[in-house]
Amino acid sequence: MQLAKALAAVASMTVLVGLTACGSDDNRPGASAVTSPGPTGTIACTGKDRLTAEGSSAQQNAMAVFTQMWSQYCPGKGLSYNPTGSGAGREQFIAGHADFAGSDSPLTADQIGPAARRCGGYPAWDLPLVFGPIALVYNVPGLPTLTLNGDALAKIFTGRITSWNDPILAALNPGQTMPDLKITPIYRVDSSGTTDNLQEYLTVAAPESWTKGVGGEFRGGVGEGAPRSSGVVQAVRTAHGGIGYVEKGFADQAGLPYAQLDSGNGVVPLTNDTAAKAVASASFVVSGNDLVLDMNSMHAAQRAGTYPLMLATYEIVCSKGYDAQTALAVRSFLTMAATNGQAGLPSVGYVPLPDKVKERLIAAINAMQ
Repeated sequence: MQLAKALAAVASMTVLVGLTACGSDDNRPGASAVTSPGPTGTIACTGKDRLTAEGSSAQQNAMAVFTQMWSQYCPGKGLSYNPTGSGAGREQFIAGHADFAGSDSPLTADQIGPAARRCGGYPAWDLPLVFGPIALVYNVPGLPTLTLNGDALAKIFTGRITSWNDPILAALNPGQTMPDLKITPIYRVDSSGTTDNLQEYLTVAAPESWTKGVGGEFRGGVGEGAPRSSGVVQAVRTAHGGIGYVEKGFADQAGLPYAQLDSGNGVVPLTNDTAAKAVASASFVVSGNDLVLDMNSMHAAQRAGTYPLMLATYEIVCSKGYDAQTALAVRSFLTMAATNGQAGLPSVGYVPLPDKVKERLIAAINAMQ
């Protein structure tokens, strides 16, 4: 009941994202220079009142939480977030149609140059703001629990395991009656960072069975495609024998069951605690303020009680090159999200930033010009 209330609250917050962005004019003298106290410090309510962002549907509910809190502490401020997928978000940011992008993968090598040109010749930074586990949702009548490992998952998403009563699945689920039912893999048909993270996990966890590579486009070659996280949920819900991948918050909201993973140190259910243990192992690729994470440190986690199938969502921003009012507003929003906003994430299926990530993130936000 408590979870249901939390998710209902987020649904109302999602409405607020659009409302605060489109219908809030605060004409009070000095309104743009207000500072508001928060539980973890002071938020500078400076810059323009309305920001636009586009991208990852995985972070949609997190952005609703952040936007609600930003408008609470900085009355009149609002963000319009369009969850079109990570690939579309990066493209729209580079084209100058969004103030920043949300993406479950950092800028690709061929996007770094165009992103810098969009930022007036200054580099764009990838700033990790949201961590979340990827749930393997399924629709198999009479199967209340399901255990998978990386190898079995790779074989499912490449069509080498096609029935739920396959001996490999039966061995992973002793005591369960595995039905003679066709497996229908459901994948993201749009360019998706969630897909990229799934394929990165499979590359690490099942290198012999997953040789398809990584990237935002699904490479398994089998199954049915669906757009966005909401589309995957709907497709799995209507496909008897279906299995797909989606962020935990969407799975919880839909009431779909999701699999446990066995990475070699025992079966691990997906919970906030088991996901948090994976996030604790996060590390950065390089020093500096472009905070790209080494996701392999999480995907390869084999520690007992650690759920390894994780994603990190970045906000892709200009390090410099915004107009002054946009720069101030982006810093205000990101500061709120990186500090006070993190407290609201567990109730909607995300994992708050570990201190070592938060410290680097806040330093990077403060370095934006």
